[in-house]
Amino acid sequence: MAKIAVIVGSVYGAAQYVAEQAKPLLNEFGHDVELYDNPKLDEVLAFAADIWLVISSTTGQGDIPDNALGFFLDVKTRFPLLTGKQFAVIALGDSSYDTFCGAGEQFRELLLEIQGAEHTPMLRIDACETLEPESIAVPWLTQHFAPG
Repeated sequence: MAKIAVIVGSVYGAAQYVAEQAKPLLNEFGHDVELYDNPKLDEVLAFAADIWLVISSTTGQGDIPDNALGFFLDVKTRFPLLTGKQFAVIALGDSSYDTFCGAGEQFRELLLEIQGAEHTPMLRIDACETLEPESIAVPWLTQHFAPG
């Protein structure tokens, strides 16, 4: 199966919790998974993942959470071309804001810019519709990452 780097951007813990639910599920599907809750570009690159799975909440005015901002900026400034490496994004946000899922959108745009290939369309989870984002993320992960 695939090597998956789960890159987490979290402010209040919701994205972190989704990632913590994703890791054992993806392992159960046979994937080799590393979770990066304080992601560093060199560590993620050293893992040599087949797929980058970004799980990020949005803060402020569509901003990337502080724990993932350094990673995002390193990817942007160092520009390590992904050249077809697959990625997927789970974005958590609040649709009452104009910048709904803004951090996820920024990650998606950056990964496309550096020639990543979107494994599956981005999942947007709205805090106005659910207090348990994992209840939406787990079925999505099952649909897109389960074998067969």
